[in-house]
Amino acid sequence: MFHSPVVLALDLLGTFAFALNGALTAIRAARLDLVGVLVLGMVTALGGGMIRDILLNVPPATFGDLRYLGLAAGGALVAFVLSVELQRYARLINVFDAVGLSVFCVTGMSKALDAGMGSVQAVLLGVITAVGGGTLRDMAVMRVPTVLTSDFYAVPALVGAMLAATGVWLGLDGLVAALVPAAVAFTIRMLGVRYSLRMPRTREADPATGRRRRGGRDKKRDD
Repeated sequence: MFHSPVVLALDLLGTFAFALNGALTAIRAARLDLVGVLVLGMVTALGGGMIRDILLNVPPATFGDLRYLGLAAGGALVAFVLSVELQRYARLINVFDAVGLSVFCVTGMSKALDAGMGSVQAVLLGVITAVGGGTLRDMAVMRVPTVLTSDFYAVPALVGAMLAATGVWLGLDGLVAALVPAAVAFTIRMLGVRYSLRMPRTREADPATGRRRRGGRDKKRDD
């Protein structure tokens, strides 16, 4: 597995980034007060890791290290105080989200391996760590979770976790072995946002014409 200082550093970075993202989402989408911003920021930052640890049947890291709580609260407070300045740059929300996503998919996978999980289970738990907090965030503001509406949200987390697991299988370790999968996941996520990339979707029938729609083109219905 990756050395614990590397995992800890990345975990704390992801916590702060997700706290900023969750707090900015609270301010922008729901216009919550200070308490609401703090709660949503901390839920976004800590939710995925807590879900992972519960599934692993281990005490959540959040309660064993106050740095997680401190960074989550601190990130939310920074977003609250600088909300006007930060919201001028709308892309920052996506950037903070991508940072948290890419970091957590690697650290979540690593912690699952440390807990004795197999590679496949560890990859899945890495994805859960990455998307869990954002899912709770979206549910709290009563909108469809991003992981279900954005094609390139779970995919980058899956790729990053798989690359990290492959690195462990190859015997790689250290900062580079952890940062490369995270960087790849971050790049994929930001490319998806920038170019509105989508995975293949099912064909839909136009209720008015009865024709199938796929990729913006109508096709006659097969009878």
